[in-house]
Amino acid sequence: MEAHAVLVVFVVYTGKASYLNPAFGLTVMAKFTDLIRYYKNYRAIAAFSILASSGFELLDLVVPYAMGQLLNVLSAQPVDVVAQSLVQGVARLAGVPVTQSLSLLVLLGLIFLVTVGRAPIEPWLGVWFHWDVALRTRRDYAELAVKKLLSLPLSFYDEHNPGRIAGRVARGLSNHTWTYPEIAGQLIPKLVRVMGIFGVICLIAWPIALAFLASFVIILTYSLKDLVRLNRKEQTLDRYTEGTESRTSEIVTNIKTVKAFATEASELARQRRRLGRELTLVNQVIHRGYVKLMTWQESVIQLCVFGVLGLTLAATLGGHISLGHFVTTLTVSSMAYSELEPISNLAEVFARRYASMVRFHEFLQLPTGIEAASIAEPETVPSYQFTGKVHFDHITFGYDRDRPVLQDIDLLIQPKQTVALVGRSGSGKSTLVKLLFRYFEPQQGRILIDGEDLRQLDISGYRRRLAIVHQEVDVFNGTLRDNLTYGNPNVSPAAIESACAIARVDEFVRQMPQGYGTVVGERGVRLSGGQRQRLGIARALLMDPDVLVFDEATSSLDYESERAIQLAMGSILGTRTTLIIAHRLSTVRDADVIVVLDQGRILEVGSHTELLRQNGLYHRLHALQETGDLLG
Repeated sequence: MEAHAVLVVFVVYTGKASYLNPAFGLTVMAKFTDLIRYYKNYRAIAAFSILASSGFELLDLVVPYAMGQLLNVLSAQPVDVVAQSLVQGVARLAGVPVTQSLSLLVLLGLIFLVTVGRAPIEPWLGVWFHWDVALRTRRDYAELAVKKLLSLPLSFYDEHNPGRIAGRVARGLSNHTWTYPEIAGQLIPKLVRVMGIFGVICLIAWPIALAFLASFVIILTYSLKDLVRLNRKEQTLDRYTEGTESRTSEIVTNIKTVKAFATEASELARQRRRLGRELTLVNQVIHRGYVKLMTWQESVIQLCVFGVLGLTLAATLGGHISLGHFVTTLTVSSMAYSELEPISNLAEVFARRYASMVRFHEFLQLPTGIEAASIAEPETVPSYQFTGKVHFDHITFGYDRDRPVLQDIDLLIQPKQTVALVGRSGSGKSTLVKLLFRYFEPQQGRILIDGEDLRQLDISGYRRRLAIVHQEVDVFNGTLRDNLTYGNPNVSPAAIESACAIARVDEFVRQMPQGYGTVVGERGVRLSGGQRQRLGIARALLMDPDVLVFDEATSSLDYESERAIQLAMGSILGTRTTLIIAHRLSTVRDADVIVVLDQGRILEVGSHTELLRQNGLYHRLHALQETGDLLG
């Protein structure tokens, strides 16, 4: 009853849970009804199981009623109209007279049916379906969450911590899964039982029923006020917890940096402060608030039970109700008041979980990227084939619209041409590649491939014709073969061998204990930096792309590894359109065209020899590297 009131108050008073979400940087609206719609695909099964569980709760009231009538029979008092009609009906069917023995037998049979008879039925009509609905919806929404994760734009992941995102999804799914069986299998049926008890007492003695109802209203009003207040604190705690988990995730991810800079003590101190803040809130505010509420409830409940006892005893002594009805009234009212504690506990649990469930729905409502349509219908992705002619047609772009990173970039790349992008850090080289992959859209201008505007192409079909090798190659915890064929799992073994030979992966595969079946570990920890880079090149080649991008693929490698990567790249040049981003100019000497960027503009264009003769920025950068300095 309290939890039900909590739900009503959330709908009436809050209507929507609206947060300027610090974790996601935008305002997201999540309605209370989103929590209800979570189970909409199984509403027929849910309605049936809730009705069945509620019916069994009402059947429980038959036992105290029958016990009261048994007491009347044993004390030679008349039974009430309902029991009398039941006994007479059985007597007519059996063709026997109504006797005390028959009355006792009928009432005992009634108790048997609603206790022993229902025992093997109730778990299947209630418990089975409650968890069946919860587990099925968990599967559905876990899939939906993964789809959302895959369809969010790349800019989202540039700005938000993966640990925070994963924690939000995990808590939302878990709390939804545990909450449904408790609400549908316990809370709602218990509320039905309480309403049934009110009806029974009302039929026996309506003044007592009104007093009983008034006591519940008083208890609920006070409890509801406290639960809503405590729920707001739970929302604050949820945000605190997200921040702590996010930092813990970062510590694990960057543990080498933590140890290298000997910041273990400061990180521990930071987390100790966070955990202390959480403890203060959860223990001194939230937990203390629930204990205070429980103390008040227990005191008032016991006072109400005693009050009902006095009223019922007075009605019995006054001859208004029978001894049997005295027992029935006292028993069912005690049953009702005894339900207040579990109902309160369920309401408390729901209040604790409400914030994380709402925040999960906030996550699901985040705007998706341009990939969303292809994820929803993967079988409709068209297959493209390009010559590799790329035209950046007067491109202007900035992550902040008022601060452009690229300004009026006009660059034409011919099919199978190798083009290198060089320049100081922050000149816009990697941003140009991000626009090519449509991670972002230019604010002005357009990008064409074979004369077609990228915005007119299916995003997934287009990206399958591109491949990129990053400075840090992402490696999954699986076998070497799984990582090589990640983008093209149906590739033939011969193609794998060929790509690995070009990328010189075969040189270290032979040293692996299980060859291509060797598990490379989390983030590829069993591979060196050079090995991961060569794996990345082979993986890109197995996509058979029309445009291949090397994004600073050798900048963090030692000389030997860099030389191996350069040889691998050299055997690829001229076979497809290749775009190279490099800090080390030695990597781009053999490029057909070198484009020098500076402050978001194209400053120089030409071959290595031509640019050296121009005596411009490229010449200065080359001179710096020749003397041992690194490009800024």
